[in-house]
Amino acid sequence: MSAPVVVLAGGTGGAKLARGMFDVVGAGELVVVANTGDDVELYGAYVSPDPDLVTFWLADAIDERGWGLDGDTFHVMDGLRALGADVWFNLGDRDLAIGIERARALDAGGRLTDVQARISSSFGVSAKVLPMSDKPVRTQIKAGGRWRPFQEFMIRARAEGPVQDVEFRGASSAAPTREVLEFIAQARAVVIGPSNPVISIGPMLALPGAREALRETRAPVVAVSPIVGGQVLKGPTATFMEWAGHPLSSDGIAAVYGDLIDGLVADQRTDAVPLLETEVLLDTPAARRRVATDTLRFALTLA
Repeated sequence: MSAPVVVLAGGTGGAKLARGMFDVVGAGELVVVANTGDDVELYGAYVSPDPDLVTFWLADAIDERGWGLDGDTFHVMDGLRALGADVWFNLGDRDLAIGIERARALDAGGRLTDVQARISSSFGVSAKVLPMSDKPVRTQIKAGGRWRPFQEFMIRARAEGPVQDVEFRGASSAAPTREVLEFIAQARAVVIGPSNPVISIGPMLALPGAREALRETRAPVVAVSPIVGGQVLKGPTATFMEWAGHPLSSDGIAAVYGDLIDGLVADQRTDAVPLLETEVLLDTPAARRRVATDTLRFALTLA
């Protein structure tokens, strides 16, 4: 592999940008590092939403919702409900099969990185999709005086704020994988996707050595803003930016990342860092390719 483009991704925004970057640089030069703070174990499965989401997008297997498998069925969930089970996390049958096999492989002593590589390969994805760490990190949210795992906050509590606190439990005793650190060190550009900077990128940055790796790489590091026309199109970014004490603006995004980034791609001006002011909506394949192309070109001018 020649010097890769590394994309840090969490949620739909990061996966969409990764799909656009795939079209621009090809599988041989793309490395996607995915958040695992959202991972959850249930129904006998180990579900890793962000690495799988990236895989589905790269495989063109994504459904119309933008996060599940196209054509998946939900017979197991329906069967569990019929038996009186508390089905609060709705998982498609094929998606469940992936989680069951991941749980089996991990129980047998496999590394999350290696298991994800096998899953991605089964979808014909040859770009590298890397979990941020092989050790468990779990995002916990405190709201309404109660701590909840991230998925329960999002689904059971409907992401109702205000958020009182955020923890990335396990992060201090985890670390980025050797693959993640090696590819960041070798990269020609590192792109932080238009993901929630607090809960999608934050778990990665909480890993010991992650911030240092971004500071020490010779590659330019640029972030793509998740804010489109002054708003967030999906997810609770506004809620978490408010908790973090930053405005929902380019200035706020730049402040979250601070000295980790060399530039920002956004549709709203800021004087905090070098800026590429452009449309960042990723709603079509053409838009995803354009944003990826412009972002990479901008990053390389900062090298």
